[in-house]
Amino acid sequence: MLRINRENLRNSHETPWLILDLVMLGLLLVNLAWLIFDALYATEFVFSQLATFFPGFTDAYDPIHHNFILVDFVFIAIFFAEFCFRWVVSIIRKEHLRWYFFPFLHWYDIIGLIPLGATRIFRFLRIFSILHRLHKFQIIDLNQTAIFRFFSFYYNVFVEELSDRIVVKVLSDAQKDISAGSPLVDDITRQVLAPRRAILTEWLAGVMNHFGQSISDSEHGEAIREHVRKSVGKAVKSNSQVSTLQYVPVVGKTIENTLESAVTDIVTASVINLLSDLDSSKIDRFVEAGFHDYTPTADELDKEVLQVINECLELVKAHVAQQRWKDELAAKEKTLPVTDIQAPPQDNPAVKDK
Repeated sequence: MLRINRENLRNSHETPWLILDLVMLGLLLVNLAWLIFDALYATEFVFSQLATFFPGFTDAYDPIHHNFILVDFVFIAIFFAEFCFRWVVSIIRKEHLRWYFFPFLHWYDIIGLIPLGATRIFRFLRIFSILHRLHKFQIIDLNQTAIFRFFSFYYNVFVEELSDRIVVKVLSDAQKDISAGSPLVDDITRQVLAPRRAILTEWLAGVMNHFGQSISDSEHGEAIREHVRKSVGKAVKSNSQVSTLQYVPVVGKTIENTLESAVTDIVTASVINLLSDLDSSKIDRFVEAGFHDYTPTADELDKEVLQVINECLELVKAHVAQQRWKDELAAKEKTLPVTDIQAPPQDNPAVKDK
């Protein structure tokens, strides 16, 4: 049920416009109903029926029918005056960037003023324009109407079915290209990564430098330094040559601990210096030297990558092809109240035919 929000109506100060919209809505309904009746009156069947059962009405209405264009001009004059009035108000309120934008945005109102059979249908759009204006100021809520929910559901069904078919078709074509041996990996490396190589190396250098600064920080690098300390300590203790130091009397254990601490500081400082000294040019040379002469021994890696892409696309297609509107419809049907069905009366075994 369409309800008017009185509080929003007061806050929006649109009460005069609401009254005007209701008056124009009433005139539109009268005009459209009259247009439909006059079109039916012009048919032989309706005219003969009215002449048979209501001859007085046909005698009175026949002059109006032959001069109906004058009647329509009265409505057109009212609609045109209202259109000009709203145009002036929009200019005063500066609702649009240019004063002449209003007729372009309300083109259906201008076309509906043309007294032709094909253009009069655009007067229906004025009804939707009025409802949209009221909905914009939250005076009415079209989302709560059954008509809106009905059309919204089937519109979503149509869009989902259409978009799913398009997406599945696009993904299927991509799978065909991959299956036909499309050099996708090489194209990605050459056309996507290679032009951005300088940016990527500069970003990687910045990340490495940031890691080096974080490790050297007394607070943030404590976790990494502790990990290095434990790793070096484990390596030192597992070394057979260093482990013999504990057999040295008195100072053996001290030498081992000192050596472990020194190696830990050296490794940590080396990692910090390595990360801090890296720049984009060094990383770029490393990438160029590392991958310039690299040639895969076989195409198994490329095939495996393409197979992963193909399987991912297949999963995407299966997900897209799911008709979610059916699940929504089933969920709505489950929430509907179930009417109690009265069970048929059972035969009383105590009653017997005599």
